[in-house]
Amino acid sequence: MTIDNKDLLNSILASLDRVKCIDPEDIPNIDLYMDQVTTFMDSQLRSSVRYPGEDKILTKTMINNYAKNDLLPPPVKKKYSKEHVLLLVFIYYYKGILSIGDIQKLLHPITERFFQGDGSFNLESVYKEAFSMEEAQIEALKADVTQKFRVAEDTFHDAPEESREFLQKFAFICALSFDVYLKKLLIEKLVDELAEPVSGKEKEKEKVKEKEKEEKENRKGKEK
Repeated sequence: MTIDNKDLLNSILASLDRVKCIDPEDIPNIDLYMDQVTTFMDSQLRSSVRYPGEDKILTKTMINNYAKNDLLPPPVKKKYSKEHVLLLVFIYYYKGILSIGDIQKLLHPITERFFQGDGSFNLESVYKEAFSMEEAQIEALKADVTQKFRVAEDTFHDAPEESREFLQKFAFICALSFDVYLKKLLIEKLVDELAEPVSGKEKEKEKVKEKEKEEKENRKGKEK
């Protein structure tokens, strides 16, 4: 690869250094209205998006959908607590790789056990412990990215010279993509294993919800 591509690697590594998770201490200790939640999340995560001037971090529709799909407990008097924001951070990172159903499976036990917990170990404790690995993970990722870049440098020696640089970049992307693909498979397998079994009562609740939903749709149909 040319010096320009090596500059690309340096740029990628520098961008990883700029990745920062939201510190719980930075989250207001007062309950927030939805507009305040979206503004806070945008201020904290804007630098992580692909197109900073266009991409939405979090919208009202997203939050409503998360609550509708049981990823997020409903607000109290239209206000969201610090714990709501912590859950939204988890959801933000998961949504790029997991389905809504998988995120619900993963977060439901966390919400049930630790949301508004009375003990000393609460949702904030879970968040802090999970994200305490951040710095070590970033350093490990930088080393892995560098290694994959070096391997890609050594590919396509027999390709036409005018296409070699492009193909080496392609090889680099393939290596990164295959890594993501395998990790996604592992995450999905773990989610399935960690998901709490549905109890008889929960099954009955689901049946009632489905019946109410069906009746609601039928009423809408008759009104039309």
